Amino acid sequence: MAPRVAAAARATHPDEHLVREYLDALRHQRRLSPATLRNYGRALAVLLALAGSARLDAVETAQVRRFVAALHGRGLSGRTLALALSAWRGLYRWLARHRRFRANPVQGVRAPKSPRPLPKALSVEQAQQLLEADAGGAPDLARDRAMFELMYSSGLRLGELVALDLDDGRLDLREAQVTVTGKGGKTRTVPVGAKAREALRLWLAARARLARSDERALFVGARGRRIALSTVNARLKALARRQGLQTPIHPHMLRHSFASHLLQSSQDLRAVQEMLGHASISTTQVYTHLDFQALAKVYDAAHPRARKK
Repeated sequence: MAPRVAAAARATHPDEHLVREYLDALRHQRRLSPATLRNYGRALAVLLALAGSARLDAVETAQVRRFVAALHGRGLSGRTLALALSAWRGLYRWLARHRRFRANPVQGVRAPKSPRPLPKALSVEQAQQLLEADAGGAPDLARDRAMFELMYSSGLRLGELVALDLDDGRLDLREAQVTVTGKGGKTRTVPVGAKAREALRLWLAARARLARSDERALFVGARGRRIALSTVNARLKALARRQGLQTPIHPHMLRHSFASHLLQSSQDLRAVQEMLGHASISTTQVYTHLDFQALAKVYDAAHPRARKK
């Protein structure tokens, strides 16, 4: 369903105010990120569009199953539908608690399964090739190196990196650690490696040449204000091109690479889960598949009975 159509349906639905109240509750009580709130808003707009003129308390489980089937028929993946169902389910739980709705028609409805794509990670050699660029004394290059070293060293999400402030004590180079607030407002503290600490010290020495005097952000853009997410993405792509990497790259690949390389070396799934801030270890287990893929390539190349004659 087109986003504009869904948004229009939400605006005219008689229960739109209930969705708006629920999203406000998520914003102020659970402190979800703006991106997560936008995703919830889109999913709930689709629900209201599919419900048509029916009130939310009149929607039944059979209808929800038809909604899912219709969306799947339009090409939505199982994972996308699972996220939508999670948003719908949460809305009805809130309505039962705060608006005395009697039933949750989404309870027990599952999304169709679809293959889960493995996260794309750089090899150790590619990560080294990317991060060994010479900053050459330019403040913007020193900033880029510090950002990407920190993301790879500590497994930070892009939003967590950009949200860091200079003077809030969350980045402690003496103790070699950084504290960030991730999804769901969960805070975690992770180590910062030697290469990242070195790059950060160089950036801190050069930061005043880019940052405005009243700017608190650790990383700033060309105008001296907090760097934009899109700018970080563009700078990483430009760095990859300069370093001769042929692989398409985006900031989250540095987090994937951190997890994959750490797991290959330590085999400590629980520690990697904690450093990534995953609520469920099943989310972290996907990186064991990446590790197995690397082992499979070694096997195919080395085992005498694996090679084709």
